[in-house]
Amino acid sequence: MENNRNQTDLEKIKTILAGYLQEIMDARPYKLVISKPVSKGQENKKINILLKKGYYQVERYTKTQVFHENLAFSRGVSRCIDFMPEEFLQMNAWSETCEFSILISRKGKVSWKKKNLQENSTKPQAQMEHNRKKQYILAEGEIIPPLVDMGIFTKDGRVAASMQDKFRQINRFVEIVDDAVKNLDRDCLKIVDFGCGKSYLTFILYYYFTQIRHIKVDMTGLDLKETVIDNCNRAAEKYGYTGLHFEMGDINGYKSEKPADMVITLHACDTATDYALFHAICWKAGMIFSVPCCQHELNKQFSSDNLSLLGRYGIVKERTAALMTDAIRANLLEYCGYKTQLMEFVDLENTPKNLLIRAVRHDASGKEQYLEEVENLMREFHFSPTLYRLLEAEGMLCGRSSRMRRRSQIESLNSETVDGETEFQKQEMVHSKLQDCAKE
Repeated sequence: MENNRNQTDLEKIKTILAGYLQEIMDARPYKLVISKPVSKGQENKKINILLKKGYYQVERYTKTQVFHENLAFSRGVSRCIDFMPEEFLQMNAWSETCEFSILISRKGKVSWKKKNLQENSTKPQAQMEHNRKKQYILAEGEIIPPLVDMGIFTKDGRVAASMQDKFRQINRFVEIVDDAVKNLDRDCLKIVDFGCGKSYLTFILYYYFTQIRHIKVDMTGLDLKETVIDNCNRAAEKYGYTGLHFEMGDINGYKSEKPADMVITLHACDTATDYALFHAICWKAGMIFSVPCCQHELNKQFSSDNLSLLGRYGIVKERTAALMTDAIRANLLEYCGYKTQLMEFVDLENTPKNLLIRAVRHDASGKEQYLEEVENLMREFHFSPTLYRLLEAEGMLCGRSSRMRRRSQIESLNSETVDGETEFQKQEMVHSKLQDCAKE
């Protein structure tokens, strides 16, 4: 009987709510906030419902995430009743002319208020304004020295009229990084930027980590050009970025006393990207962000009897080889324990749209399917990708093709050992020659 009575009371509350909610929705509010959770341990902590062009957007806040859904106007009342009164006991809503509030007591009493707003009343900014002005991580109005020197911001922190596209591109890159970083429980990161070039984004990321995320970073930019490195070090000193420094050197031969937590490679041409990814994998870096470019290796090797059409026309062959290169890299990263995404990205040099590889380590390595798919593609097109050879030489691949080739190499190299060498010396020589094979 008690359960039946409670259910009857609940239905009465919902009926009352439906009437009030219909009046609110008829006023077409631009913002609704559903709050005051029934239980501290419940999953949903707060609900925002925001007016968009032609629909509402629901923002459902949990302890660590925000989930979004689009909502037709006709479903506004029923969706609110999904949350009230079983999960939440309060609602506040604002239209252009009225403010509404609903409060449900613990005993089930529903209180309702409606207040007409005067022109000078204080109220939340209309959400339609939000639709016109996107909220960026790097906000306009902040004085960000690298953006000022790049000419993207004026000295008072405004976006220069001719730099709106670049400002959006920079924020898009920061958003991609932020998606991987925002739930990271770290107060210090070691970051290496391979092939940093003029380091526009390197400086921006340093600002993002230290000023927005308040994470201390030890950040190194590596490039082959001495003048570029000198200019970047002077700029870092000018900005007071004490945790950022630049070194001249080759990616292949780079040595670090401490493994990197994050590896970035945005300007590394052709196989330089592979060496950067190889370093990251060997370090077990937690995050990798790479924008490959100038991909020639597989284009030169491209040959297929069954799919010769793809190699007949130069531009088709070039683009197919580039896409295959990144697909192979992504699969090898997955095999080595990274959750990997290939994302469209436009860099700052007004180049055509590129792919960005975002890989986050999750330690579920050894997925045989990913390696088999790479080896099947290699056999079909007679490919020998640099990243595959590097990982194979390091003994990090266990696919069928890899095992057969490695066994053959070891047998061949063992036959070259000199009588009288110890077993340790023989193995050291074999390992060294395998690495040389990977670089060929």
